[in-house]
Amino acid sequence: MGKAWFAGPAIIALIAGCAVVPSVEATSENTETVQPVATATPAPIPAPAPAPTPTPTGPSTFLYDGELTQGGWIRGQAPGGTATARLGEQELSLDDEGRFFAAFDRDAERTTELVATLENGREVRSPITVSLRDWNIEHVNVARRPGGASEAFMRRRQPELDAIWDARTANSDSDGWKQDFIWPVTGRISGRFGSQRIYRGEPGSYHSGLDIAPGAGVPFVAPADGVVTLAADDPFSLEGHLIIIDHGAGLNSAFLHSSQIFVTEGQRVQQGDRLGLIGATGRATGPHLHWSIKWHLARLDPLLFVGPMP
Repeated sequence: MGKAWFAGPAIIALIAGCAVVPSVEATSENTETVQPVATATPAPIPAPAPAPTPTPTGPSTFLYDGELTQGGWIRGQAPGGTATARLGEQELSLDDEGRFFAAFDRDAERTTELVATLENGREVRSPITVSLRDWNIEHVNVARRPGGASEAFMRRRQPELDAIWDARTANSDSDGWKQDFIWPVTGRISGRFGSQRIYRGEPGSYHSGLDIAPGAGVPFVAPADGVVTLAADDPFSLEGHLIIIDHGAGLNSAFLHSSQIFVTEGQRVQQGDRLGLIGATGRATGPHLHWSIKWHLARLDPLLFVGPMP
């Protein structure tokens, strides 16, 4: 009979591929038996609480004041948490505190509204009633002059119109729109904003600015801070020596017919800085300053920006 083959515990462990805990009976005098010790299951670590959503600062609705009439304007503050805002279809520029400028065209409708879209997607709407004005309308019993501009004139005029458009849409970084405007010059008012002639039932163009006639050579100043976006050293065909200042937020001023200008394009000016001298360059019947104000495409009445003439 051959020898019996005996597989010891260590060999069995290798064959089985797993650890074997020897029983008490199989323990030799040099082997210590260790019983498993139960341990408590560690408590799960709680997930950090989500950070609270910050409460938007600012009013719960639109706040504003100003001249709520055709050719007028408002300054205000949008609701807290506003992402974008608009007046009618025109988007508003908001500063860091949600403050804005907006205005109403000479021919604005009686009703419009401010609309804010908040960061959470909710909308806040504020209806506005715009008062209509009784413009100075003169009915003339003559036919309007027929015909348009000649091709030769338009070849000269079109680059001027392009420069004016670029200057009035420059969107410069200026806070002049936040200021109370001052008179650029004082003197006789020779033409008012919005006046218009009707030629045998056909309306002509209305007067787009305020004419002030203090006399030739009188200096005029910036009514508010801004950036000079156009300074026509070579007189334009209609406006003569023309200056345009961007007050920011879509608001700008134009000054026509100067005899001399003291500023250059790109220059920052402060309220009260001298801009030029009163003249009669371009298409003018006499020396005067034609001051016009626009907010985007809306034409505004300068008289509604200033107090009584000093």
